[in-house]
Amino acid sequence: MTIKINKLEIENVKRVKAVKIEPTANGLTVVGGKNNQGKTSVLDAIAWALGGEKYRPSQAQRDGSVIPPSLHMVMSNGLVIERKGKNSDLKVLDPSGRKGGQQLLNEFVEQLALDLPKFIQASNKEKAETLLKIIGVGDRLFELERQEQELYNRRRTIGQIADQKQKFAKEMPHNPDAPKEPISASELIKQQQEILARNGDNQRKRQRLSSLESELSSLNRQIDELLKCHAILLEDVEIARKSALDLHDESTAELEANITNIEAINRKVRANLDKDKAEEDAADYGNQYLALSDQIDKVRQAKTDLLQSANLPLPGLSVVDGELTYNGKKWDCMSGSEELIVSTAIVRKLNPNCGFVLLDKLEQMDLDTLQEFGQWLEAEGLQAIATRVSTGEECSILIQDGYVVGAEQPSEQPVEQPVEQPKWKAGAF
Repeated sequence: MTIKINKLEIENVKRVKAVKIEPTANGLTVVGGKNNQGKTSVLDAIAWALGGEKYRPSQAQRDGSVIPPSLHMVMSNGLVIERKGKNSDLKVLDPSGRKGGQQLLNEFVEQLALDLPKFIQASNKEKAETLLKIIGVGDRLFELERQEQELYNRRRTIGQIADQKQKFAKEMPHNPDAPKEPISASELIKQQQEILARNGDNQRKRQRLSSLESELSSLNRQIDELLKCHAILLEDVEIARKSALDLHDESTAELEANITNIEAINRKVRANLDKDKAEEDAADYGNQYLALSDQIDKVRQAKTDLLQSANLPLPGLSVVDGELTYNGKKWDCMSGSEELIVSTAIVRKLNPNCGFVLLDKLEQMDLDTLQEFGQWLEAEGLQAIATRVSTGEECSILIQDGYVVGAEQPSEQPVEQPVEQPKWKAGAF
């Protein structure tokens, strides 16, 4: 049940002499007047009546008055709240006539509703923490933000390393004419020896051919006597000729050049290998960067989902990077009416039973902003009692010299005699 203020009567509190007000139930009741006339005293008296001794003004009794302060309030749930007498003791009566105390009031009075500037003047982080506390997602959101920051820091480091690796790889020389692997001198020498051995074998075959041809010449001179030998040798010559026909000597010039230039070649090979490794490292760190970016996006989406699923006190409210936002704007970018709307909505969420809020010094608002705020209050079924240094038509009542302008002003009488109550004027913006 949302509880609001139906009626209030205040006498001899600070600058107030005698004021009786019936605030509008839904919307904005503006208490206007010039400076030092008692406007703020009205709000201080309400806060004292509902909030307890910690809101008692240091000099509660009006200067020059012989009558102690007197507060009388009627709430929408039927509670009657009074502070009277020398000590201004609290008396709370419920509709059935039973007495209560401050504990009963604390059930529906939200402290920030009595002191809204305390919330408005808080830091952006404190505002965000208040919102997260009342919607119950603070711990989870803080953990997600911690994870996001940790991933962000890791990704930034990985990105820096990847950039360095890529820059290093671009600056390194590349030798397209060099082999893929370093060259071994012993392997080249071994290949050279194998070629020389094959060439030696070829030479022996050539010498064999020459010897056979010499024998053939000798046998030809003895052809008649050595027909049989001639036939055999002829066959051998034919075989040897066929064997030597496709023989080709291999050149060792390239190997000899490689042996001579082996260190220069290997330097190029190592340079190419280093460049390949740097490019591989850069690509690996780039992949790690992308993976961390994906994790950060998932954490951010989890934060968004968490806030969207929470029971926020006002559409458009959120917490971004630990700061309160409304319709995408941080506190210092909100209009005056938006600040009041956000503050009032959060105060209502802190204690849904509290249907009112007190606001001082609304002269900082222009009339359009004031009207916009009043319309929002009315649409939300909320009650606000505010002060404004003004005597314009936007004021519901005017306070002058401690009285409501237009109301009968009673003369001060001794304590034991009844005091004639002033007429009161009510209205809403």
